[in-house]
Amino acid sequence: MSFVVPAFAVVPVTAASQFLAQQPGNGDNGGQGEDFGKSSPVGFLILILFLIAVALLVRSMTKHLKRLPESFDEPAASEASADEASEKAVADAPAEPAAKAKKSD
Repeated sequence: MSFVVPAFAVVPVTAASQFLAQQPGNGDNGGQGEDFGKSSPVGFLILILFLIAVALLVRSMTKHLKRLPESFDEPAASEASADEASEKAVADAPAEPAAKAKKSD
């Protein structure tokens, strides 16, 4: 299959191809002019702002990582039963002194 350009589009296509296919040497030098590689004060300010933002993000991330538990594994069954026993002892503890006070009266 061949590509056929209509007659009314030939002139704009050839003019555009001449414009797009210009050879270097028209003063552009491919972007490597007198100021090539030099930074502006605005660029330096933006770089400093990015570095400050990265430092704050790292600081925040380390704070959040310190709050994480060492392991996300569920505790073993023996640890769970020991925790339940200690919770029961704490719940029963306030009732015992009140019972002793009634006996002494």
